[in-house]
Amino acid sequence: MSQLRKQGLTRRALLARAAAAGALAIAGPGFIAAPDAAWAVEVNAISEHEMATLLQMARDIYPHDKVGDRYYAIAVKSYDSEEQKAVVREGIALLDAAAKEAGFVNYLAAGWEDDRVAILRGIQDQPFFQAVRGGLVTGLYNQKEIWPIFGYEGESFSQGGYIARGFDDIDWL
Repeated sequence: MSQLRKQGLTRRALLARAAAAGALAIAGPGFIAAPDAAWAVEVNAISEHEMATLLQMARDIYPHDKVGDRYYAIAVKSYDSEEQKAVVREGIALLDAAAKEAGFVNYLAAGWEDDRVAILRGIQDQPFFQAVRGGLVTGLYNQKEIWPIFGYEGESFSQGGYIARGFDDIDWL
């Protein structure tokens, strides 16, 4: 592993990498924004680092290239509360400690997805990981705006059920 990958990013390097790759950037105290300023998420109870780590963790657990970061931000926003603050703080500390064992400054400093997934596999049995993974199932996939990306048309009951809508529209048989 190269020395560059082992050390953390400076603010300048993070912003340069974010602008080049279209990634997240910490815009200032209490905000994380997309480099194109199309969206931002305000953080209140947890730190910017914790929210950025949750966003990256969400992307690594359920990776979808066609789903924008703002949908992941919506999915993890519920962790930015006083009730969840201690759980998030302990969980991110656990995740960052696992990243340090792997040779990185913290989880976000692991620039390669394979490295981050290996770190996540190391903590996958922990309650924090299971809570975030389980929360993402509904937090991410219940957003109607992303359903068309997956080809899901929504529930069918209100439109007469699947018998009348899509049951036998298979044209390849």
